[in-house]
Amino acid sequence: MRSTRIRYYFFAVALLMGSFLVFSSCENDPKVVDALFKKRISAEEAKNIESYLSQSGKVKAKLTSPYMLRYQADSPYIEFPRTLHVDFYDDSTVIESTVDAKYAKYVEFDHKVLLRDSVLVQSIKNGDTLRTQELWWDQDKKEFYTDKPAHVYQRDKIIFAKDGLRAAQDLTSYTFFSSSGPMLVPNSGVPQ
Repeated sequence: MRSTRIRYYFFAVALLMGSFLVFSSCENDPKVVDALFKKRISAEEAKNIESYLSQSGKVKAKLTSPYMLRYQADSPYIEFPRTLHVDFYDDSTVIESTVDAKYAKYVEFDHKVLLRDSVLVQSIKNGDTLRTQELWWDQDKKEFYTDKPAHVYQRDKIIFAKDGLRAAQDLTSYTFFSSSGPMLVPNSGVPQ
């Protein structure tokens, strides 16, 4: 009976010591734990891109860029870090406007493109030119918008939009925010 008690005591002490060693040596480095749980975002790389956007079987835009990165994150996106050029077409596949920027990011789920750095939009139809440092293009609404300063160059005037603007994709209509410069207001636009 005494040997059973000694065995039980020895087993309890060994279990206690083993537990102490296990729990005292288990210290996790937060950086290692973060690295284990951090998702790795894979990037697909492509060079000399030429891509077409079509709707209902008609070409609506042609995109060219020397370099593209596509990221498969929770919200997939495509970056064009080395310039981007887009030609927008009308229903007769005639170019109606063009876009140039030094950087662009396409957010796939939102169908929106962020254009940055020396953004230039030109209308072939009316000759208008839009310049800004940052501009969004909404693919679904077919419009550009920004809350950054922008200049619109028209044949006979320059309009400065201090707090940004909204514009149709073909630059045929605008909404300016805090603008300055000469503007024509048609009779139908004057409140009665």
